[in-house]
Amino acid sequence: MTLPPPGQLLRRVFAALTHRSKPSATAAMEQTRYRLMVTAAVVTTVFSAIGVKLVIATLFSHGGEPRQHHALELDTTTTNRADIIDRNGNLLATSLVTQSLYADPKLISRPDEAARKLVSALPELDYKEVYGKLSGDKRFVWLKRNLTPRQQYAVHRLGIPGMSFEREERRFYPAGNLTSHIVGFTGVDNNGLAGLEQGFSKRLNEDPATPLQLSIDLRLQHVLRKELIATIQEFRAIGAAGIVFDVRTGEVMAMTSLPDFDPQDPTGLNPETLFNRATLGVYEMGSTFKIFNSALALDSGKIRVTDTFDAVHPIKIGRFTINDYHSLRRALTVAEVFQHSSNLGSVRMAQVVGIAAQRAFMAKMGFTRPTALELPESGWPLVPNPWREVNSMTISFGHGISVSPMHTVAAAASVINGGVFHPPTILLRQPGAPIPGEQVVSRQTSDMMRRMFRFVVTEGTGKSAGVKGYVVGGKTGTADKQKGRHYQKNSRMSSFLGAFPMHDPRYIVYVLIDEPQATAKTYGYATGGWVAAPAVGRIIKQIGPLLDVPTVDESAPEILSATYLNAAGSTNWAQQPPNTPTAAAPNPPKGSTVASVPAPAKTR
Repeated sequence: MTLPPPGQLLRRVFAALTHRSKPSATAAMEQTRYRLMVTAAVVTTVFSAIGVKLVIATLFSHGGEPRQHHALELDTTTTNRADIIDRNGNLLATSLVTQSLYADPKLISRPDEAARKLVSALPELDYKEVYGKLSGDKRFVWLKRNLTPRQQYAVHRLGIPGMSFEREERRFYPAGNLTSHIVGFTGVDNNGLAGLEQGFSKRLNEDPATPLQLSIDLRLQHVLRKELIATIQEFRAIGAAGIVFDVRTGEVMAMTSLPDFDPQDPTGLNPETLFNRATLGVYEMGSTFKIFNSALALDSGKIRVTDTFDAVHPIKIGRFTINDYHSLRRALTVAEVFQHSSNLGSVRMAQVVGIAAQRAFMAKMGFTRPTALELPESGWPLVPNPWREVNSMTISFGHGISVSPMHTVAAAASVINGGVFHPPTILLRQPGAPIPGEQVVSRQTSDMMRRMFRFVVTEGTGKSAGVKGYVVGGKTGTADKQKGRHYQKNSRMSSFLGAFPMHDPRYIVYVLIDEPQATAKTYGYATGGWVAAPAVGRIIKQIGPLLDVPTVDESAPEILSATYLNAAGSTNWAQQPPNTPTAAAPNPPKGSTVASVPAPAKTR
């Protein structure tokens, strides 16, 4: 076979190579372009997604920063203990979710460094105490309970391994000292330790969604506490108690015991500060007890308000002698015995009624058992056993029997409200709910006692409690305090039990001042008429408008018809102009409110 010339052969080879490489180059270019398109699509999708996220974050999420209410939502978890509120819905006690710090010492490699850091974040902790806990052998130790959010954040920033937080609750008391003896307080584990927190601990835990509503009015509470503090300061007293009471329902509208305490931190306080003088303290009430001696006498049917009793000759029994603080040296009507707070007249009235009737009446008034008030701090009365003649005599003017201020107020309410005893309560009575009550004196006796209350303020020892337009009535009381087996003449309890309006009684205001000291302003006296009665008047003047009690013309015929009484025991106001002293009833001397106690008779 003959080969073609070399030039022709080269052309044929080049043509063959060219013909075969064209399809391969085209395919490679097509494949490369496809890959670029896929890559571009993926990149576009990714950056588009990123762009959408950025738009959402910047325009719809406020820059992506967490909003404040997100953090708050974590702390609004339902608590395990119900709130306590006053009659108007004001918060007195509530629970807030908190975090408590604990540690597992086995997980802490350098307890000294951890303790140093922790104390730097929480300066209130003690380094030695923290170091001792973190270097111990226990697997669980509390470091601090109930941290604030700021404290929790500070500990978080330390980043110490082995430390954690436990969700707990802490009780807070927005009213502070104002209701401390009523509401009480809880311990570190949220268990009630005093007051309603203790008395209703089971109810508060079992029904946390329903607040416990009290009969207390925080506005009245403020007025009462303010005036008691002012009186303590003026007379340099060691303490006081006060109560505002609804005579129609038995509700306690306000109650204060001083000194009080901060329920947020009650630990380490003087026991005297934690002591509730209004309900737990029992005292010889002095002349305020003549309210019940007079009611007993009138209700017995054996004595009328116009009857007279010897107030001249002292009464001797055994080695004791009973006198009047300021004797008028003449016979006194029952109205005058109450007006001038005569011990001699009171004793002789009790002698007419008899020991058995007196003991039964005092039991009916609740003076032989604790009150029904829902506070666990309720004192037991101290009554004589056996109840002898000398006991009957001293009880007639408020000595020889010890009861709490709450006993006195609840019983006095029944004497002026028509004769019905309503058990005292600190819980709000629901509208339309039946009000428990027992008739303890007749309506006729109650009507006469209202007149005698009014007579003490218009013509007797309680004039400084009067408030124009509110028809105030009441009874003074001053009793020497017993220390050991003897009475201290310069250590006394001065009180005033006021009520208003006497033509249609609605409220009692009671003030007790413990060991007041006389001042130049009171001419050297520190008795109930000089110390407690003015405080009651100031309180009534402020709370009357808050309670929607209308003022009236005290000289109006309808008011006088319901409240008038004179020294002779007459209720006919038209026969003599009101507020005009009779010859038989001179104005009492200053300081005639003391219920003196039996003194040893002089030996011959």
